[in-house]
Amino acid sequence: MSFNLSEVIKNSNLDKGLLAIAEKVQNRERITDAEGLLLFEKGELGFVGALANYVAQDLHQGRVYFNRNFHIEPTNVCVFTCNFCSYSRQYKHRDDGWELGMEEMLDIVRKYDGQPVTEVHIVGGVHPKMNLEFFCELISKIKAHRPDLHIKGFTAVELDYMIRKAKLTIEEGMLKLKEAGLQSLPGGGAEIFHPDVRTIICEDKVDADGWLHIHETAHKLGMHSNATMLYGHVEKYEHRIDHMRRLRELQDKTGGFNCFIPLKFRNGDNDMSHIAETSVVEDLRLYAISRLYMDNIRNLKAYWPMLGRQTAQLTLAFGVNDLDGTIDDTTKIYSMAGAEEQKPSLSTEELCDMIHNSGRIPVERDTLYNEIKVYTAEVV
Repeated sequence: MSFNLSEVIKNSNLDKGLLAIAEKVQNRERITDAEGLLLFEKGELGFVGALANYVAQDLHQGRVYFNRNFHIEPTNVCVFTCNFCSYSRQYKHRDDGWELGMEEMLDIVRKYDGQPVTEVHIVGGVHPKMNLEFFCELISKIKAHRPDLHIKGFTAVELDYMIRKAKLTIEEGMLKLKEAGLQSLPGGGAEIFHPDVRTIICEDKVDADGWLHIHETAHKLGMHSNATMLYGHVEKYEHRIDHMRRLRELQDKTGGFNCFIPLKFRNGDNDMSHIAETSVVEDLRLYAISRLYMDNIRNLKAYWPMLGRQTAQLTLAFGVNDLDGTIDDTTKIYSMAGAEEQKPSLSTEELCDMIHNSGRIPVERDTLYNEIKVYTAEVV
């Protein structure tokens, strides 16, 4: 797909710095932190969208990925108290939450026997009694029951707690989990790395350096992971750039991130409910600028249960090339915070229709972005 820079230049009001960024994008050059900040401060939606769409088309030729997955959420009981969280319940109030036993979780896996799912995603609260040994046993039993199922599990927050409690180093704990059958990590718990923000929203859990160390360790062990950023609360534009820069630097070092996932702050039923949520326009700008700045993470994912189907479909014109999966209604993290999708479940046909209707090609992938099947309109 060619990019007609002259069409962009026709806008006589365009900042010279923005034009320089457009030229860099056309030449496939990396933009700087200052240029990323300029995009947030002055880049209008149409401008950043055009650039991001160009990058996505260049990388993926109209392909939009999804996978067939399901979630296991062992518990929403948590020792941490993040102000933005609507999901967790403190341990002293654990009767208000849930705690799944080993067999209950294995029953969830068995429910999908014979179905063409490729991934189980395990993530939840940080429960003091669900320790490293417990989860190693769970992973081993899942792998024994269904060896072909890719196990993606545990945020860096969960991992930091369970490994420290086991009195192991991060390297020792991650190796133990890998040997049990863990294959990749989700990107949760990153929130915003900058300490000025982290002190306000999630002071008591693993800090930025700890999060990055866990993911770097996973990458060194041959495990891939995702990266996230929680946006739209108390952070400023410079905090977003700082966050993405740290991820981009680690990706330069390891190449281990599969995708980047911006996550929209939802203000339902939490201690930050007084903060207004971002508009759809701001959501789309954030995705577009993420695509332009995160030049070494190939895939940009919009988590459709959080955004809603219509907004998620719109993101495909703003740099996004992944809509996550045909998730069954087993994840409550965002529905409990007032997300658009209260019962997040899409059939393969529905998801493919969303992608086709945006003029793109649906492609089923596995966790590591190996293509499984291309869904033409005739196939669907």
